Amino acid sequence: MIKVGIVGGTGYTGVELLRLLAQHPGVQIVAITSRGDAGTPVASMFPSLRRRVELKFEDPASANLQSCDLVFFATPNGVAMEQAPALLDAGVRVIDLAADYRIRNLAEWERWYGMRHASPDWIEKAVYGLPELSRAAIRNARLVANPGCYPTAVQLGFMPLVEAGLVDVDHLIADAKSGVSGAGRKAEVATLFAEASDNFKAYGVPGHRHLPEIAQGLSTMAGRAVGLTFVPHLTPMIRGIHATLYARIETEADFQEVFEQRYGGEAFVDVLPAGSHPDTRSVRAANVCRLAVHRPQGGNTLVVLAVIDNLVKGAAGQAIQNMNLMFGLPETEGLWQLPVLP
Repeated sequence: MIKVGIVGGTGYTGVELLRLLAQHPGVQIVAITSRGDAGTPVASMFPSLRRRVELKFEDPASANLQSCDLVFFATPNGVAMEQAPALLDAGVRVIDLAADYRIRNLAEWERWYGMRHASPDWIEKAVYGLPELSRAAIRNARLVANPGCYPTAVQLGFMPLVEAGLVDVDHLIADAKSGVSGAGRKAEVATLFAEASDNFKAYGVPGHRHLPEIAQGLSTMAGRAVGLTFVPHLTPMIRGIHATLYARIETEADFQEVFEQRYGGEAFVDVLPAGSHPDTRSVRAANVCRLAVHRPQGGNTLVVLAVIDNLVKGAAGQAIQNMNLMFGLPETEGLWQLPVLP
């Protein structure tokens, strides 16, 4: 059994980790931390976990995280970079679900996140945890930087085209929409029911923190710098990301076949039949990305549609997928939950 600890178990990503890990046959959850809720039974805060998670939240300063085989950080940006190095030095493996180790360029990270990085040496050692891109490296990683939700959907949607050199990588466009859970569980006016319901808006158009992460991944695939316009939107739903991606064709190909061949062996990427339009409810609560590729009016622009659940394939589920790889388990272990309908 893998002994697992979770730092920051009271947010949406934390409770999603608990939901999935409680169903994982190879995991024992031994510690869950929350500085503000130490001593509170987990099931009191999250009744959905009654009789499945019997632990209480612990103060991170006193929790015995060093006895774990793996610790997940489901914390705000800036926490893992302070606390993870001591665990790593003690031989504990770490998966950070925040952005502390995602961007390899230190100056770029500090510019976008507005703080000085506390453990820059670990940035070079961290492995970016997109399994469909870096599976071999993840298996041997001590520290995995779990991708963001928007970056997961956008990179999986563009990956077959960029890797194969079929499109103009200087003018990629990602138009993406997210449910309000992507903003986290903290109280903010913009995500109040009366503000977000019956409303739809773009945000972060001049620049969003996920932009450099997406560009870094696409540049790795392309073997050179890419040009990307990324516009996120907030939608009046709880879960889900829908990314509409645009790329100009440079080389003719059977693009449906390109996608089917690239993802034919992937358990958690589903390429839909030609002409399909995936919707977010088809992936709700499941660790899967559904894709469809279109060529409107037979023109020179491809449109790729990508949907994921931002809390599962976009966060906790992908983190568990990475854990399975790190510990030599089947990649699909504990992740066969079907989407929830209606």
